[in-house]
Amino acid sequence: MKRPVLIGITGGTGSGKSTIAREIYKSFSENCIAMIEQDSYYKDQSHLTPEERTKTNYDHPDAFDTQLLVQHLNQLTQGKAINKPIYDFEVHNRKVETVSIESRDIVIVEGILVLQEKEVRDMLDIKIYVDTDADVRFIRRLVRDINERGRTIDSVITQYLTVVKQMHEQFTENTKRYADIIIPEGGHNKVAIDIINANIKQILQN
Repeated sequence: MKRPVLIGITGGTGSGKSTIAREIYKSFSENCIAMIEQDSYYKDQSHLTPEERTKTNYDHPDAFDTQLLVQHLNQLTQGKAINKPIYDFEVHNRKVETVSIESRDIVIVEGILVLQEKEVRDMLDIKIYVDTDADVRFIRRLVRDINERGRTIDSVITQYLTVVKQMHEQFTENTKRYADIIIPEGGHNKVAIDIINANIKQILQN
């Protein structure tokens, strides 16, 4: 079996990186591509009370179980299946259940700190940074956290101003320098997606 093509897609919260990842995913048949979300690899917090979990800085590298992510990526590159964690954002903890992911020709790794972690970064064949205006990113995050993660408006705004903005500037923004491709105003940049897909096909052929 050939080693899978590993594609890292990063950018700030609400940048459109998930949309880019989904568009690339849909461009290939399901039996040749897999998706890994970095958000699935938040650390287990069963040892903390619900109140303590809400105080975790989820935009800091320490919030992620990077060693497990690296282990799983290594398994996928070796043709082995993994049991990907499932994170419940309403209770701020992992679920007991996992989801089985088979190794595929293409593996997308998507998340805000994908390029920040050197161990992960060094495994990637294509590194993509989705660059979107901060105001747009905040509005998208506000809508997502309220509609999908059971958050209140006040809690989202407070978290953004006290933690998220600072963490983005400290840990995510500077990873742009590692990117092979920077997609401005990401999410629906068809030209960029077509270029990326062509690059992936070329790598697979080689």
